[in-house]
Amino acid sequence: MTDKKQANAGAADNRKYKAPALEKGLDILELLAASGKPLTTSQMATELGRSVSELFRMVLALEFRGYIAPPEDGGDGYTLSNKLFTLGIARAPTKTLLQVALPEMSELTRKIGQSCHIAVVSGDQVVVIGRIESPGDLGFSVRVGYRRPLTQATSGRPLFGFQSPETRALMLAKLQGTEADDIASFIKQADDTVERGYVKNASDFVDGVTDLSAPILGSRGALAAITVPYVKSNPQVCTLEQALEYLCAAAHKISRQMSEYN
Repeated sequence: MTDKKQANAGAADNRKYKAPALEKGLDILELLAASGKPLTTSQMATELGRSVSELFRMVLALEFRGYIAPPEDGGDGYTLSNKLFTLGIARAPTKTLLQVALPEMSELTRKIGQSCHIAVVSGDQVVVIGRIESPGDLGFSVRVGYRRPLTQATSGRPLFGFQSPETRALMLAKLQGTEADDIASFIKQADDTVERGYVKNASDFVDGVTDLSAPILGSRGALAAITVPYVKSNPQVCTLEQALEYLCAAAHKISRQMSEYN
């Protein structure tokens, strides 16, 4: 068992009230959320320092309730479903954000002929909470619920950069296991983003795509980020620079509307 797990176990032993079965289920959900691939019950048991028999019924219960599911490609193991994500976006702040943002995002896609998506921070990751498809026949889009480590996501730069020093420190504390050089590079990229006000760079994930991203700002910093995975096509609805201009204008308009709710 790792030092972190031992520390958590020690803290749990000091509590007055315990719910072992519930905590096993939460351990499974947190493990799958942090994993970049499906895990079998045996692999979960190894990672959590438990026996397969301890987790077997809990895994079946979570699958029955729709919180986890076998991978779509028919492989072995389980992944998180979107049920927790759906519960999360039902919270009033996120629901309000989507209610304000989606109409503006729809108008943005109409103007630029490209898809766009909106993402927020969740722990040490960025998660997509909404998207609008390209109005044309061709385009590139990211599915709702998609997660990527904060330091590796284009939208992670404005989401981290446009925060107070205190919030930045809290976010960095969650990046356990990330190499120091990678964190230093990420901070510099975030600082550069703040100076420019946006991100414009070739995607390091998909060839031929240029990522454009701008923050949605609240009174305490970035609430979310809107990203356009720009694909050059023929004919073009608008140029890359025009798309960036429209994106920044949309982000600013959403920020202004969100200020009315703060």
